[in-house]
Amino acid sequence: MADDVRPIVIKRIKKVAGGHHGGAWKIAYADFVTAMMAFFLLMWLLGSTAKGDLKGIADYFTNPMKVAMQGGSGTGDSSSVLKGGGKDLTRSSGQVKQGDVDSKNKTISTKETNAEFKRKEFEANEKIALGKLKENIEKMIENNPTLQQFKKQLLLDITSEGLRVQIVDEQNRPMFDTSSSELKQYTRVILREIGKTLNSVPNKLSLSGHTDAALFGGSEKGYSNWELSANRANASRREMIAGGMDGHKVLRVVGLASTVLFDKNDPLSSINRRISIIVLNKRTEEALLREDDKDSPVEVGADGADAEALTPAAQAGSKR
Repeated sequence: MADDVRPIVIKRIKKVAGGHHGGAWKIAYADFVTAMMAFFLLMWLLGSTAKGDLKGIADYFTNPMKVAMQGGSGTGDSSSVLKGGGKDLTRSSGQVKQGDVDSKNKTISTKETNAEFKRKEFEANEKIALGKLKENIEKMIENNPTLQQFKKQLLLDITSEGLRVQIVDEQNRPMFDTSSSELKQYTRVILREIGKTLNSVPNKLSLSGHTDAALFGGSEKGYSNWELSANRANASRREMIAGGMDGHKVLRVVGLASTVLFDKNDPLSSINRRISIIVLNKRTEEALLREDDKDSPVEVGADGADAEALTPAAQAGSKR
């Protein structure tokens, strides 16, 4: 019987504390990293969004119905991407710091202000220079016995275009022969002296010829008031150059016939027959260079050849 007894074997399982418990911690860590990323993304958006955008977002969450009734923005701005969603956050102003936008706008404003200031300063200095030129011409007339007798026929004033010098006819002392562009001898003297004086400034010149409203008495077919006024203006230009004026100073020579009367109450008055010389300021000079040639009634080229009249030949002419 004793041989039939089996030995008892006791198996003991050794348990080790802190064994493997799966990958649950990885999920928790991933959730933590995602939350931190979302937090920093939110901070970045709040820091780069303009104040107006933030107010629109806040208004939406405070009172969505009110924002929707205002067209999608708490500030009354209808530029929202989605109705009720505040301002469009894709706008460039919402993607940069507000201080950067303000600084950029301030820089642009400063540049514009400086440019405007320099322009006004230049125009003021130019006006002073033209005023001194006017004084010099007046002194020249007073000191020249030949010119002094024509003092009443020389009119000087400052206009919006620059310094204007007008040589006008008197009843018994015309500048040109009747129905002709031939200059009187004393007119040649006046133009030459004025031309020399105008060389003292760098400004460009504009010359225009004017007549009265009397019908032209010439016999040449097709020749009218317009051609006569243009030819007289061009003859004046040539005489000033002959007196020593730089020919490159002349920017434009036009004939205006009787369209711009000096004495509107008396279209036949002799004072309407005149040559107008304008020492152009910079603004007028630039405007003339930009304008279309077709805007001028009569143009005369730099070589002295008279251009065709751009106004209908039916316009009335002048006999002087």
